[in-house]
This record gives sequence, structure tokens and C-alpha cells, in this order.
Amino acid sequence: MNNELQSAPDATIRERFAARRAQGLRARDAAEALGLSEGAVIAAHAGAADAALRATALKGEWLAILQTLEACGTVMALTRNESTVHEKDGVYQHLSANGPIGLALSREIDLRLFFMHWHAGFAVTEASTQPGQAEARSLQFYDAHGTAVHKVYARAATDLSAWNALVERFATSEATPSFSQRPARKAVPPDAGIDASGLREAWAAMQDTHEFFEMLRRFGAERQQALRLMQGHFTEALPKDSVTRLLNEAALSGVSIMVFVPSPGCIQIHTGPVSNIRPLDTASGARWINVLDKGFNLHLRTDLIDTVWMVRKPTADGIVTSLEMFDHSGDLMAMFFGERKPGVPELVEWRELLAAIADVPVIREAAA
Repeated sequence: MNNELQSAPDATIRERFAARRAQGLRARDAAEALGLSEGAVIAAHAGAADAALRATALKGEWLAILQTLEACGTVMALTRNESTVHEKDGVYQHLSANGPIGLALSREIDLRLFFMHWHAGFAVTEASTQPGQAEARSLQFYDAHGTAVHKVYARAATDLSAWNALVERFATSEATPSFSQRPARKAVPPDAGIDASGLREAWAAMQDTHEFFEMLRRFGAERQQALRLMQGHFTEALPKDSVTRLLNEAALSGVSIMVFVPSPGCIQIHTGPVSNIRPLDTASGARWINVLDKGFNLHLRTDLIDTVWMVRKPTADGIVTSLEMFDHSGDLMAMFFGERKPGVPELVEWRELLAAIADVPVIREAAA
């Protein structure tokens, strides 16, 4: 962290941030260049009327805010992590929550929401750096460490009267939220301390993919550690270029896929075919694979991929197969599935596609 700016006046942060943005940096990268979290930089703009970026703090009524978005019509939902950005156009519909766990369940906007990690929200308006372009309007939500968990952007078709009414309804004059430094990552337990045979038996007995996380907790296993311990039984390590091959093959075959991208407080899902797959190498050394389809964009940094796994999970509907990739910090970047619904077996075309990429036989029955 930048010790100087940690205690700097908000006006100084705004000035430094504007200079970085003028250099062409995206907001998240500009904040990082200042040694601050994005949430802290946005908070420094709260109430400032003379900056290119203006922010209004929002009440912590997260579910109600998202439910109210339906009246705004078409917007763009954005969820990202360090390496992967998932953008989806649609209308926020069918929002619900059970305690701190929320859902949005429309075909276009499909979210799993973990409100226990939502700490602060802002309505943000930023002037464009391009002449003649309209201001960008967004709702931005952050965890306690200033990492964005979810964002919503107005589109050309958005009802701005409804948007402005939402901001007015949920604006708060309470103190601007503060953010803390993220604690050190917990160490991965030694493999010798994991009951691998018990884990394998529990894995084989799964009836629903949602049992997976509780199973890991019960055995005290870190996610990638469990994948490694189950290699040759339920998992296979794949080359780093597997995601690029997957997207290209899915585009060629037309098979309908599901793309899951997590942040600290949200998982955003796309369901459907993909078609316009474009690689991009930048001067900075970043290497991207992109899906640039109407209503759905995916941007994934392939140079940050550390490991890729094909994962099979038994369910009451048969084996469910996914491609999962992790970065060098051990964080999950994205997961890919074939399109499916509860009660419906996995698409044969998806299973065949993954088997071809992994160079393994197509599974016709439960894994052993």
C-alpha cells in the first residue's frame, strides 16, 4: 500500500486518480497504480461535485437495490476477479435472498450473491475522456477491503429516470465507508493431513454439485489441493491453453455452455452458445482470450493461468463435468460447464468436447 496516499486528503487522491485515468488506465488499474484499493479511491470521490468522477454512497440495502434495478430495464452486469471479467446485458429480475445468500435468476442476469461480503456501495458518474461520448453511470459494490464484488452499468436502452430515482431512494448521508487491508492468505494444509481415501468416498457419494464446498470444509482441504488429490479418479490436469481450445471448439460446434466467473461476493453466469472468440496480446505483456458476443463479453488473461483442471462431480442426474482454471495465487479464475438444469443429465456434446480437449475417453457412467 502507498503509505503517503493512505492518509492523504481526498482531494489529493482525486487529483492523482484523474491523472492516471487521463493516461488511459482503467479505474481499477489507476487505483492500483496509486497503491490504493478501488473502493478507497471511489470513496474519496463521495460528495465531490467538481471532479470528473462523482460518487454517491448508498445504503446497505443490497437486495432492495438490485430488485429496484428491474424498473431501469436493460443494463450491463459486470463481475470480475484479478484475471477475468464477465459482462452481461439484461434486466435484473427474480431477485431473492435466504439470509445473506441471494439469487438473480433470469436467463440474461444470472447471479449467486454473497451479501456477507458486501461492505459498501456507490452510484458513480464519470465523464468520458472521449469527446462527444456520454457520461458513464454505474452502481459499484465493494467488500471490506475495497475490492469490487459487482458493478452495474447503464446502457443506451436504460431508463435513466428510473435509474436516478433509484439513486435518490438509496443515497445515504452517513459517513463514507472505510476499507481495511486484506489479511494474509491462509496456508494450504499439508497433503498428509488430508484423509484422501475418505475424501474420495465422499466425492463418489455426492448427489448434487452444491455439496462440494461443504465436503471440502469437512475434510479441511483447499480446493486445488482436493483436485490434485483426486487426480486420476475425478480430476485431470490439463494444459494451460485448454480454455482457448474450449472456447474455439464451443464456437465451432455451437454447443451451449455455462461460464461462471467469481468475485469475493458474487458469481456471474452466462448460459448459451459463444461465437466471436478473439485473442489479444497487449504491449504490456498481457495476453487475453475474449468472447465478444452481443449481450455477453468475457475477457480472460491467459498469461495468468497457473493450472487447469477437468473436474467430474457425481450427481443424482449423472456426472457433471467442468473445466476450472486457477491463477498463480491459487484463486479460481473461471469455471465452464455444459448448459444444464437440475433433473436433466449433462449434454453429451459438452462431455465429448471436454473429453477431446483432455484426450480422455468420454465418460458413459459414474466415475470410480
